[in-house]
Amino acid sequence: MKDLKFDERASASQTAKAAMLERFRARPKADDPAVLARQAERAEIAKAREARSAEREKARIAEEARLEAERIQREKEEHELKEREELDRMERELALESAQKAARDARYAARKAAKRRK
Repeated sequence: MKDLKFDERASASQTAKAAMLERFRARPKADDPAVLARQAERAEIAKAREARSAEREKARIAEEARLEAERIQREKEEHELKEREELDRMERELALESAQKAARDARYAARKAAKRRK
């Protein structure tokens, strides 16, 4: 690296500052039509982005509602199935008890008849 003298460094610094100031002054003003057009374009892009976001949110809420309705329907069907199975089980138990009682009554009647014959 070269060993720069103070005057050279100060001159380079002054040149850089002048270039930055020139770039700043060359920027278009806030009321420039190109700047206003870019701002309007950005505003429309933001509106479109918000609209898409709102649409996605609506779709998400609708999907959650559909899934919740399906879950409720599935639970209802499962509950009805369990109730039918419980009723069927109770009917089978009643039929079994009736059959057992009929068999017991038949045995009792047979014993009574056997005692009478003697």
